[in-house]
Amino acid sequence: MKSNIVCWFQIAVNDMERAVKFYETVFNFKIEIQNFGDEILGWFPSAENKNAPNSSGQLVYNPKYYKPNPNGTLIYFSSQMDDVNIELSNVEYAGGKVIVQKKMISKEIGYMGAFIDTEGNRIAVHSTK
Repeated sequence: MKSNIVCWFQIAVNDMERAVKFYETVFNFKIEIQNFGDEILGWFPSAENKNAPNSSGQLVYNPKYYKPNPNGTLIYFSSQMDDVNIELSNVEYAGGKVIVQKKMISKEIGYMGAFIDTEGNRIAVHSTK
């Protein structure tokens, strides 16, 4: 393959302001908001290195087409500090709920944890340590 199969993702939200505050608190980064026709988009930051692996995405508010779901596709975020416990420790403070504490996937793959965000979506975090 020439690139990773996933190139973009969107996370449905019911309340953009609440969702932005949650993700900014958990991951310690800024989200840019943009009105885009019938949608409000919250852009996750991209890596400074445009050749970095993985993909980026956005929060999306459009109740006609997007509904938060705790049982749908599971998106894994990369821990920016390479320890999922750091992000998980911010989840409840930010209004979410941790549903899987840090656990090893395998020695080769690393660790994961999962939470429900303020909008009702199930999200995971991955780290190698």
